[in-house]
Formats: sequence, structure tokens, C-alpha cells
Amino acid sequence: MSERVMPGRTDGLITLGAADALWVDLTADSAVPTAFGAFTCSPAHARVGYVLLGGHVVATVRASGGQWSVPEAEVRRAAAELNAVEMDRQDLVRIGPFRGAPRQESDEETPLRWRGRIMRGLQELGGPGRAARREVGRPYHLAGIDWRQILVEQTRDGTQRTWWLPRAVVRLLDAAEHTETQWVQAARTLQTSASATEPRFRPRQARDADGRQTTRPEGPTASPRPYNAELEGQLYSVLSRKPGTSRRVAGWVCAVCRTAPAAVLDHCHEHGYVRAPVCQSCNTQERPDHLYSNDIRVASRYTRLFHTDADDWLRHWHRCPGCRARTTLPLPHLAAWTAHIGCRSLRPTHRASGGRKPCGVLRVSWTGSQNAPRSCLLTVAVDFCPSGEHRVLARVPYREAAERFRVWLAETAPAVAAAAGPDRLDGLPAQFRPVIADTSGEGLALF
Repeated sequence: MSERVMPGRTDGLITLGAADALWVDLTADSAVPTAFGAFTCSPAHARVGYVLLGGHVVATVRASGGQWSVPEAEVRRAAAELNAVEMDRQDLVRIGPFRGAPRQESDEETPLRWRGRIMRGLQELGGPGRAARREVGRPYHLAGIDWRQILVEQTRDGTQRTWWLPRAVVRLLDAAEHTETQWVQAARTLQTSASATEPRFRPRQARDADGRQTTRPEGPTASPRPYNAELEGQLYSVLSRKPGTSRRVAGWVCAVCRTAPAAVLDHCHEHGYVRAPVCQSCNTQERPDHLYSNDIRVASRYTRLFHTDADDWLRHWHRCPGCRARTTLPLPHLAAWTAHIGCRSLRPTHRASGGRKPCGVLRVSWTGSQNAPRSCLLTVAVDFCPSGEHRVLARVPYREAAERFRVWLAETAPAVAAAAGPDRLDGLPAQFRPVIADTSGEGLALF
């Protein structure tokens, strides 16, 4: 959009209505769909002092006649950041529903808490399809993003519905929550330190339309810092109960993607050790798609886990001292690797337009436990085969699968393999911790 004069523009400020029009105009060609009403409709609220646009905060200023305005330059900056985001509509992250009803907010205008807002909106209106029909024309957004245009509904076994968003959008909304938290903390710190001789946060002065100065909090807000193994070797069962752990986790950047702020503390369910702080997107990407407690579907995201970003993920999994000492993966991940990599040559293909297509959907189940390797057996099968054939592809003993993985690890990530093994780790407990059952839901702060 050209630098034309905006309606209501005074001293670099524009009215909220003009900002809505500018936001939609600037992001018309963005891969992430945006919504009008980003400044004037819930969850935006001018009186709280800011509006979220993507992962960016735009401060609000009280102008003449009680009218609220925002800096035009900040709107343009937020739009430029959103326009640079690339989105793969096939790379989806499940956002719900999970166990437990979403908690009610005491103030519906703030904070963002985007997962809860989406869950409540869909459950109240009977799902995304009905919501779209009943709310046509109503501006409904999260941080200026029109989530309804990209929400995907999937049904399993014709009964249970699940809702999914593209991974890029999940990361954007997680970043918006993190940015909002930093903003609110800076505002509170500014208020409590106003009487100090040298306040920690220096306010920036902005002039409203009458020439009066308004103060709003500005950095230095603490940017997320890289994770440098500060929590290595600690038990999740102990660390997760310590006061302030959630706040500490939010101070790091995700240890896997190294771009988004960390939101949860990832840990090994087999040995109980903390791995590292990760963002919601990476935590969801890693989580096995369990059909039953001993049965997982090998989703397409394993291409990233074992191909595209294999080195990062293998290093992350081996942050657990138990897995690193045994040079293996937790049983669900090892089972997925066996199906996706170890038995790749066994998967048949069928004729399809443009060539041949892999048959059906891979699934792997197991009997026994990794704690009794001799009795543990992995069964790799294909579901939804067009011809009804190829039900079982292979049965692989646990020890054989683990040995295949060690060989593959040495070829794929030599640095990770070189740091593994019992002789590479001092102080390892004499007995490995048992498997920890995952009974947690998405709503828990420290999964």
C-alpha cells in the first residue's frame, strides 16, 4: 500500500477504524489470512493499552475526544512481518479438543489464550462448519488472523472430531501469547518501579493528537535466550513441581526449532528426564499419534522428524541420559522409526495419477515393553489399502529394531551417535526409570 494519507491521521497516529482498513489492505496477499476488526473487535481492546497483530504488539494511544489511535508505522511493521511468513496448509497441528473443558476467562478481552478461545467458539456454535454459517460477516480473529479460513476438521471413526491449524499459524499465535506476556510484565514492572531513582524500564513518550504525552512500556523486555543444557539430567517429576518453572521455561527459545519462544518442558516418558524447553508446535510435532496405548499411526510429520530435520530431533531426543546411554529412542518413537525407515522398502505402492503412490497408512503396534526386550515385538502394518492387501508388512523384535537404529544413527547423525553409549555418560542411574504413563491433556502448562 502506498504512503497515502490515512483518514484520521495525526502526528503519525491513525484511528482504530483506519488501522483496521490499513491492516487488511497491507496483508491482502499474505499467505496467512487476516480479518477486519483486528483493532475494534474482541479479543482486541484499546483500553488495555495494546493490540496484538501476529506476533507483534501495537500500542494504543488516547487521542482527542476520547478517541483511541495507534501508530501507523507499527501497523505497517506488523503487516510486513506477517507477509514474510510462509505457510504450508498440509503441515497441520492438532489444537483440540483435548481432555478437560476450556477454562472461563475472567476478562474476555484479554489475554489472548488462543486455544481456549477457539475451543469455546467452536463448542458453543457446534463446530467450524456451523460457526461459519451462523457467523457470516462477523469479524472473528486472533491477533488479526482469521483462523476460521484455515481451520481443518477431521473425524476419526465417524464420531470424534478433531481440529487442526497449519503449523506456521500455531507458531504465530504462540508467539503472540509470549509477546503479550512480556508486554504485561513490562507494564507491571514499570508501575512498581516508578518511584525508584533509576527505574529498570524507561518509558517511551508518545504524543497524542492534543500534544499530550502518554507513557507506554517499552524494552528492555527480556528476549528469549538460547537453551544451553541448563536443565540436563534433571527429573521432570521434580522440576515440574518447583514454583516458577513455567516462567523460567518461557525465558528460553525453543531448543529444537530455535525460532519460537519455549512454552512447555519436554521430557522423556520412558526414563523421566527433562529434555529441553520447546514451543507448542515442536511439542505437538514430536508427540506420537497414539491410536491405543501400544498402537500408533505413522503420520506424515515423521518425514521431518527422520528426514528433513533429523539431526535436530535426534540430538533433542538424546538429551535424555537414559536414551543417550542406550543409544536408542523411546519405544513409541523407535516403533515409528522402524515403520517409517526400517521397513520402508517393504511398503508396497499402487498406481496413481502422476506415478505410483505408497499404499495406505502405516501403523505400528507392539507387545511387551522395552523393559523386557526379549518379549517386545513390533508389528508394522498398512491400514486403508485400496485393494485390501498388505495388512502386515513385518514383525521386528525390539532388540533388532534397536540395533538397526544404532546403525542408521551412525550414518545419519554421526555427532549424535559419537556422544551416545554407556561409556559416554557419568553418573547414570544403575536402573533405568520405568515408563511414565501420559495422562496429561493439552491444557497443562508443563507437558
